[in-house]
Amino acid sequence: MNPGDRVRVERAEQSFEGVVLPSSDAEYLVIKLDGGYNVGVDRTDASVELLEADVYDVGETGGDDGGSEVAFDEELPTISLISTGGTIASTVDYRTGAVTAQFDAEDVLRAVPDLAGRANYRGRVVANILSENMTPAIWDELARAVHEEIEAGADGVVVMHGTDTMAYSASALAFALESPVPIVFTGSQRSADRPSSDNVMNAVCAVEAAKSDCAEVLVCMHATGSDDRCALHRGTRVRKNHTSRRDAFETVGAKPLGEVTYADEPAVSFRRDHRERGAGELALADGFETDVELLKFVPGMDTAFLDVLEGKAGVVIEGTGLGHVHTDLIPRLAALVEDGTTVVMTSQCLEGRVCDRVYDTGRDLLDAGVIEAGDTLPATALVKLMWAIAHAEDVEEAMETSLAGELQRRSTPWT
Repeated sequence: MNPGDRVRVERAEQSFEGVVLPSSDAEYLVIKLDGGYNVGVDRTDASVELLEADVYDVGETGGDDGGSEVAFDEELPTISLISTGGTIASTVDYRTGAVTAQFDAEDVLRAVPDLAGRANYRGRVVANILSENMTPAIWDELARAVHEEIEAGADGVVVMHGTDTMAYSASALAFALESPVPIVFTGSQRSADRPSSDNVMNAVCAVEAAKSDCAEVLVCMHATGSDDRCALHRGTRVRKNHTSRRDAFETVGAKPLGEVTYADEPAVSFRRDHRERGAGELALADGFETDVELLKFVPGMDTAFLDVLEGKAGVVIEGTGLGHVHTDLIPRLAALVEDGTTVVMTSQCLEGRVCDRVYDTGRDLLDAGVIEAGDTLPATALVKLMWAIAHAEDVEEAMETSLAGELQRRSTPWT
């Protein structure tokens, strides 16, 4: 009996029929039931009948140094699956009931058999963490791993990532890498043991997007609450706007670049201009200045909050509306700039752009040396500033220039 076999398990007058999952261990047999739920059965005093061997087969696996690969078909493109953890690569510990990130990339292939036959796969584990534990150091590891996979011949890369900080990591790779092939982030809002899990559809659509002609960093997640299509968001323009909905991700200030319809033969389409496959050479500029903070202005904020920013390399501020803060804070910001801290202004608003030339407060901020970030999202501006301080000759010019589609030239109504 092996993962992928269909079995009938009887224990304590209960009977379960389904497919053995790779998360089974010496104590518990984990079965995917026909209704979609997983069940963990204590092997003690359980009887197991093999009904059909190898119901799901992703090929022979093997590899070392944290990597794995499956049997190759020369007629298929090669997609590198890179795992960082998160719900899409998680399973239930049936002893505690907790959902934990413990699958490596090879396990993802076994857990999502629908991926078989769509591409050749290389698997690689960069991290095995929940996304709230993501760090700039791991961004560097991830960027280098993606660079190595593409350099080794991958036709596209899919990054399995937790959803909570996916937008930060997608932005990091968009700035750190120039890629001639697609780099697609995906994850899931609901774990694989739930019938409503979005892991299968998101993974399949992400692989199809990684085979497309769009050589950008994309985020591929459910476009609606139904299992009909995934949206393809530009990695520097996307935001997670709901805690638990399957269609939690939205492109801010524009429509998504494209979508993948989910069917027996998924179809990828793009509605907006994008960087095409092969348009540039592979290049890596990893490294992020970590001494940078993101500060949200609120009415009545204690000016002492700015004390912790003294000596920082940079700070991104979420200001009100067009990019304002209380006038009492402006001298403190001017002092920070004078001492060498790069101060960048964004807006708390989800739509529109910063424009500090309309009101006196904005003009005073500009006189203080604060840099406008246009309609760059605050999270993206934070990552961009961390990258720009580490790499750009002129940080102000870099922050006011669109480097990876993060800064739109105009904010216009869209439908």
